[in-house]
Amino acid sequence: MPEPDDLAKALVAEQFSRSDGVLHVGGLDVRTLSDTHGTPLFLYDADLMRRAYRTLAQAVSGFAEVVYSVKANPDPAIIRIFAQEGAGAEIASGAEFAAACAAGVSPDRILFAGPGKSDADIARVVAAGIGEIHLENAEETARVALAAGHQGRTQRVAIRINPGPDAQGGAMRMGGKPSPFGFDEEDLDAVVDAVEAEPHLHLSGIHLFAGTQGLIAGTLLAQWAYGLRLAARVAARIGRRLDTVDLGGGLGIPYFSGDTALDLAALHAGIPVLKELVAGNPNLAGARIVLEPGRYLAGPAGLYVARVRAVKRSRGTRFVITDGGMHHHLAASGNLGQIVKRDYPLVAVVDRPETPRSPCAVVGPLCTPLDMLARAATLPDLAPGDLVAVLQSGAYGLTASPTGFLGHPRPAEILVDGGVATAIGRRDA
Repeated sequence: MPEPDDLAKALVAEQFSRSDGVLHVGGLDVRTLSDTHGTPLFLYDADLMRRAYRTLAQAVSGFAEVVYSVKANPDPAIIRIFAQEGAGAEIASGAEFAAACAAGVSPDRILFAGPGKSDADIARVVAAGIGEIHLENAEETARVALAAGHQGRTQRVAIRINPGPDAQGGAMRMGGKPSPFGFDEEDLDAVVDAVEAEPHLHLSGIHLFAGTQGLIAGTLLAQWAYGLRLAARVAARIGRRLDTVDLGGGLGIPYFSGDTALDLAALHAGIPVLKELVAGNPNLAGARIVLEPGRYLAGPAGLYVARVRAVKRSRGTRFVITDGGMHHHLAASGNLGQIVKRDYPLVAVVDRPETPRSPCAVVGPLCTPLDMLARAATLPDLAPGDLVAVLQSGAYGLTASPTGFLGHPRPAEILVDGGVATAIGRRDA
């Protein structure tokens, strides 16, 4: 199995660059960016995001369109990058709806999922003409119908389906078990009939999301085929074709030693079979097929940079103590969905090949043993003032973290685009 730092080296070589051992993002020196904007900070490379979108869109061309899942990184500047590439948006709250609109996404190109939508958010998006609301329970069906009725509208909706175990795959299963997300597949016929009975709802599609962090093309293709068959079943029951088939996101990126990047060539090779499945069923022909990745598009383009404050040894272990930690990047600390905590790829910002390297633990400034960015990173000797960078940090970083814990300031967020660094997000004093 590869050493943990092998993945980090490969990612730096593929996504970023070094000059005289110094890490660069978008052609800019990370040391200079850190001195200018302060640490900790998140750095995002706009060109890498565009590249991820374009290569995926090309891989599924003629079969599906790519929609950006805003929850991965909801800053309007990030959403705007994908909107300018032609992507719609999938949102999970009224605030994400506002962010998508602010980024230039037309409301009719926005999909709204989530198991506990508020009445206020429902009323807001219905009034704005949202493209589709994805229903996740019977109470929500009634509340969306009521809101649409009060506004004299007919709202387009999709049924989110909690699929059976045959559709599972990925590092985190989203279906095939008791779940707050969507309606169980075995109840589907009754749910379809109930939605069809609502005069202010138009059943326009289904939403299937079987798992996340999928790295195996064959598994994703099988899940998508399963979703298409479910869509055909729903269309047959209502006696008309569906407008939208949302096959979810779930495309993963390598975070840990031994992870292999998703093979887009293998994914592309399987698309003709899916296209035949659609073309061969009149209830699917002409439907808009949607994929809604988030981390796959934004994750690889981000770095989380922290500055070393102290280095100490304790009972044989080298601890590198930094000004950044789990309060900004909960996922990298292993406290966001990991059962067995493993290290994200982490590198020294200045790391020359001839420099001796040894294992160390990289920890943050918080008064909790949970605040650990790496347990066994292989890094050069570091001293106060040096910088480390956590890779694969463009998704589920700052907004997925307990930023208020212990009162440390929020980090800067910097978007590098065409050699220009621009502050986005907000920075506390």
